[in-house]
Amino acid sequence: MSFPIFQPRTKPAAQNYPLHLTLFLLTVITTLWAGAFWGGHSVTFSSLPLFLSTLASGIPYSFCLLLFLSIHEFGHFFATLHHRVQATLPYYIPVPPLPLLLSLGTMGAVIKIKERISGTNALFDIGIAGPLSGFFVCAGLLIYGFLNLPPADFIYTIHPEFLMQGGLQTPAPEGSLCLGKNLLWMALEYIIAPKNLPPMTEMYHYPFLFTGWLGSLVTALNLLPVGQLDGGHITYTMFGRKGHEATAKAFLVFIIVLGSPAFLELLLSLIQPAAIALIPPILLHWSWSGWMLWAIILSRLIGVKHPQTWNDHPLATPRKIVGWIAIAIFVLTFTPVPFSVT
Repeated sequence: MSFPIFQPRTKPAAQNYPLHLTLFLLTVITTLWAGAFWGGHSVTFSSLPLFLSTLASGIPYSFCLLLFLSIHEFGHFFATLHHRVQATLPYYIPVPPLPLLLSLGTMGAVIKIKERISGTNALFDIGIAGPLSGFFVCAGLLIYGFLNLPPADFIYTIHPEFLMQGGLQTPAPEGSLCLGKNLLWMALEYIIAPKNLPPMTEMYHYPFLFTGWLGSLVTALNLLPVGQLDGGHITYTMFGRKGHEATAKAFLVFIIVLGSPAFLELLLSLIQPAAIALIPPILLHWSWSGWMLWAIILSRLIGVKHPQTWNDHPLATPRKIVGWIAIAIFVLTFTPVPFSVT
């Protein structure tokens, strides 16, 4: 989330309550729709009772995802109130489930800062409040999801064809979407050792695990130590302007290296498919072409540098400790290959 720079104002920020409420209600509908879709239900408009019944099946997904987004954004918002920085309420971004895309029902939520941040402490608190509070929600969703998995035959209610193909032990069909694991997921999977845990190619049918996974991915993306993302605010306040720029440039190089093999594979598949065999499989296993797009977004749209506050100064030790906790959360939630296709 970026913080535009404006001159401070003396009056409280005016809120457009009808717009905020309308966007929220639309996002409730689109996330219910997406939740029904991931649950294996087809939304139909043939009759109102059937439409409402189908939407109701998406309640767990919608509630969990909106809970995470709300806690994250209101973490930022309440931090602005604490430091008397003008900001809007969250703008929720509804997106109807679309074909050929990862239909999540929303592109998230965002608040708008209406004035320049007053000082380093305020910038740190506002930047870290969202991902820190959101992390506890997504971690809680994952723990709950691992501890409360449905019976093993639940997946057959969505994919009855699996029974005829040998069950979940059969390799996923070619072209299946596979979610990647991060350190948080692997640690919880090892500690809890849940039974009936489905493969990552079917994880999006389990609303608590899927929204917990999405929350950890969003947390990591917000904590990228670049520009005016939440992670950029944190590294700027902890390490200063030069430290922030060095960290941001190093991270850009890292994701370019991380995304290059998969991006090269994509290009070769279009112009010379036989040449893909020359790329070592281990490089492709740990690569995601989407990082190349993120490198462009971060360097060209968001920007690497961070503007100064009105009063830059070193952080006190307690805030530095919390900052290192946020860095640890970034390491836990960062997913090198968020999505892949079998």
